[in-house]
Amino acid sequence: MSAPSVDYYAALEIDSKATQQQIRDAYKKAALKYHPDRVPQDSPERATRTKKFQQINDAYYTLSDAGRRRDYDATRSFFPGAASPDFEDEEEIPRATGGGFPWSAFGFGSAPAGSTEESHNRFSSEQFGGVFEEMLREEGMAEGQNATPTGKFWSIVGGLSGGAMGFIVANFPGMVAGAVAGNRLGSVRDAKGKSVYAVFSDLPQADKARLLSDLAQKVFAHAVGAS
Repeated sequence: MSAPSVDYYAALEIDSKATQQQIRDAYKKAALKYHPDRVPQDSPERATRTKKFQQINDAYYTLSDAGRRRDYDATRSFFPGAASPDFEDEEEIPRATGGGFPWSAFGFGSAPAGSTEESHNRFSSEQFGGVFEEMLREEGMAEGQNATPTGKFWSIVGGLSGGAMGFIVANFPGMVAGAVAGNRLGSVRDAKGKSVYAVFSDLPQADKARLLSDLAQKVFAHAVGAS
């Protein structure tokens, strides 16, 4: 049995006695903080961020399920005092200390889709997508089971792209356009049947970064207000 190197509780910056809601809230903060799309495609940080993002998703996958968490806790108890992830601070998020555990050991946190880098990236993205849609519902930017974009979502996306009115009008057919968001207006109309995460995935990189940063500020502000 190899020496542990990462602790999932430390990865999410929570105590080992955290409730399921605290685990979910911590995942939201950590995923937004380290999401690769918060930096440009050619940024030297992107590879490191991708690994951190995967680790956060592995931690959430394990700790969010009662059975997986119970098995993980039983194994983790053999390795007190091992190292925590070396995460750099970008926003002020309280840290927790704890033991360590390697994400790949014993299969904990391994993406169900497979063990390749590509499948792991896809799993991380899909898992984040579900929680991303939940966060946007909480902010009034998505609605329904399919996380359909609301007018508030389109207005924010439009604001990021420099054509808010065009995006708003695209979301409400029949209204007279007061402004047009260039050649993006038609593509947004075509995307109306998509979920908010699908639309987000199609945004230019700079718009993704700004949207994630704006959402992170809201999530962090809520966390501070609740503490």
